Amino acid sequence: MDADVIVVGAGLAGLVAAHEITSRGRRVALVDQENAANLGGQAFWSFGGLFLVGSPEQRRLGIKDSFDLAWNDWQGSAGFDRLDDEDSWAVRWARAYVEFAAGEKRSWLRGHGIELLPTVGWAERGDLRAGGHGNSVPRFHIAWGTGTGVVEPFVRYARQAARDGLLTFHHRHQVDELVIGDGTARGVRGTVLAEDRSARGVASNRDRVGDFELTAQAVVVTTGGIGANHDIVRRHWPARLGTPPAEMVTGVPAYVDGRMLDISAEAGVRLVNRDRMWHYTEGLQNWDPIWPGHGIRILPGPSSIWLDALGRRLPDPCLPGYDTLNTLRHLRTTEDIAGYDHSWFILTRKIIEKEFALSGSEQNPDITAKDRGAVLRDRLLGKGAPAPVQAFLDKGADFVTAGNLEQLVGKMNALTDKPLLDAAGVRRQIEARDLQIAHPYSKDSQVQGIHNARRYIGDRLGRVAAPHRILDPAAGPLIGVRMHILTRKTLGGIQTDLDSRALGADGTPVEGLYAAGEVAGFGGGGVHGYNALEGTFLGGCLFSGRAAGRHAARHTG
Repeated sequence: MDADVIVVGAGLAGLVAAHEITSRGRRVALVDQENAANLGGQAFWSFGGLFLVGSPEQRRLGIKDSFDLAWNDWQGSAGFDRLDDEDSWAVRWARAYVEFAAGEKRSWLRGHGIELLPTVGWAERGDLRAGGHGNSVPRFHIAWGTGTGVVEPFVRYARQAARDGLLTFHHRHQVDELVIGDGTARGVRGTVLAEDRSARGVASNRDRVGDFELTAQAVVVTTGGIGANHDIVRRHWPARLGTPPAEMVTGVPAYVDGRMLDISAEAGVRLVNRDRMWHYTEGLQNWDPIWPGHGIRILPGPSSIWLDALGRRLPDPCLPGYDTLNTLRHLRTTEDIAGYDHSWFILTRKIIEKEFALSGSEQNPDITAKDRGAVLRDRLLGKGAPAPVQAFLDKGADFVTAGNLEQLVGKMNALTDKPLLDAAGVRRQIEARDLQIAHPYSKDSQVQGIHNARRYIGDRLGRVAAPHRILDPAAGPLIGVRMHILTRKTLGGIQTDLDSRALGADGTPVEGLYAAGEVAGFGGGGVHGYNALEGTFLGGCLFSGRAAGRHAARHTG
């Protein structure tokens, strides 16, 4: 045997699994198609959001949360409807994960040196139904160091295990086949790729220089999802979301290619819920891209006016920060706009300074560097937009500004192949909305949401602008933002039991084969069901990688 366990994929789930295995004295071969600069994978680039329930951070901010409330939110969001088949393990994973988030997750993170910001964000506020999709309360805890900080301890563990002789890195090794004999995982075969010294995240070559085979008592597949492979995204795009866009921006590096899903299926592993996926509607073209088609997601506060490609306000619950997939569904299934791949925000300088955040570790250098002074200075006490947001205002291809609405709409029309927006129609809608700002009551659901958000001290201090008229010159200039569909996650994948053991076509575990992270739908082949509550992707990698590593360690050596 070349190792006790082969871990395929050096992202967060793979590193967590490797740590659980090597900390118990077992030998790991860590195989990845990228170079050493990419340890940590996609998670390194994330904002570092973590879903926790009933945390001290919540309590200090006056947030009353509980397992029962969170589990009700999860079930309402997931909409599990394949309980006798594809969701049979996913729903068990979901409950176990919410129990983890309401229980030992925070102390486990702290045990690995991962600390949290004192503020808690309110992501995915929902579809406006008590039993439907969305978070009833703020639960989005951001790690100090963003995703980079979440990854860092597990990278450190892997390097120490390598120095101790318990882990061997096999960089630039692309797995093409799972070796399974007599119903048991025996190892992997694949292609040795040419050396590539590209920086982290930059697309690397796929030049073949040789072949390899590794053997072990167990194999853990942790190779991520499909977000960079638009062909696979389109192949599995569900009819309920209409037609896939002709053009999308990409929210993950090129190596998030989905290859191991089909390779696993060819080996007899059961894939489920492949029609479930998670893509954002607030994507921007990155003015300083790292990977091909590099897109950045706006993390919006609730105040921007959201218009479709023809200039109409989006209906409930398609409000900024409320319901990702309902908004995607509306944009892709409404007949007269489905042929367009963009939508619009209209906002003021006052809104962008308070409400715009950008997803990604590199777009949040103050938090990534764990610079508390910079966070306080730039986000709470400072004037003007945060520097990364200002850079998009200055250099982003999707941003326009103007002193009045007619000029703004003219500039917005100049960004599309033909003028689709009517300034008079846009004005009527914004003026109607602005009339609702003059008093503390409103029949406009978005204005109601702004007032509701500002009742929460975390939003009032650092996330939601004071209510004001969009057309108030004192709040200007006006800003228009063209937004694209940004690819991100697959919510389905390899079906696994609660020990992260991969299941075969007959529903029984394939001996010695495990799967964790996004390739397993973050657990069970789809722990989120149809919808995510946010902050649950990194946590799903941590939780499922831990389960896979612990079980593999117990049953090898």
